[in-house]
Amino acid sequence: MRTKLAAGNWKMNGISAALAEIDALKIDFGAPGVEILVCPPATLVDRLSQRVQGSPVMVGGQDCHENETGAHTGDISARMLHDAGASHVIVGHSERRADHHETDAMVRAKTEAAIAADLVAVVCLGESEAERDAGETLAVIGRQLAGSLPDSATAATVVIAYEPIWAIGTGRTPTLDQIAEVHGYLRAELVRRFGAEGDAMRLLYGGSVKPANAAEIFAVPDVDGALVGGASLKAADFGGIIRALEQA
Repeated sequence: MRTKLAAGNWKMNGISAALAEIDALKIDFGAPGVEILVCPPATLVDRLSQRVQGSPVMVGGQDCHENETGAHTGDISARMLHDAGASHVIVGHSERRADHHETDAMVRAKTEAAIAADLVAVVCLGESEAERDAGETLAVIGRQLAGSLPDSATAATVVIAYEPIWAIGTGRTPTLDQIAEVHGYLRAELVRRFGAEGDAMRLLYGGSVKPANAAEIFAVPDVDGALVGGASLKAADFGGIIRALEQA
């Protein structure tokens, strides 16, 4: 049985006052078999990690550099995130791929850096609306999966997050059949490449997940949780999603 994961990506949102939103998650949640992860801006990683000590809430970064140290002004290494109290890091998010021109090879290098720093890498994949309309979804997802995951990936070190780009922050969500098709394809590819480890790797869905649609999404085969954007900023919204995952 794969452990479920509710992961929140705050993106470029949140200052010190926002940390209070985490307090309800520390108290109200923590069911066996369900993990909770919050990825705040890098400025809050250290303070959040201190705030959630002794609770079921884990802390992650939103990106890391592929090198451990060096002349990379403004970048943060995986080891720095680990030192600040993070246990996970998101890599390859579509906003990083688009805004910072990150390639699959770069995402793979970041994944390797995360693993080397004892972080769990949450590796993001997703197709654009044009690619979906052209019937290229599985080809795009397959290429990203093959290029972004190192051979050293295991179920303990990597989580895969499928986020169709056209559904992120738009309020649009793929049909349940579309989610099932992609997650089924990902599972088959992971098993083909990694065998039993591939079967144990967790697959998250992301893209306009909210309390109102979470339960039906979590009922889809091979959906082991969610990577949540805007709805993770408020404890009431994120809590509703976590509760749906606990009951799935």
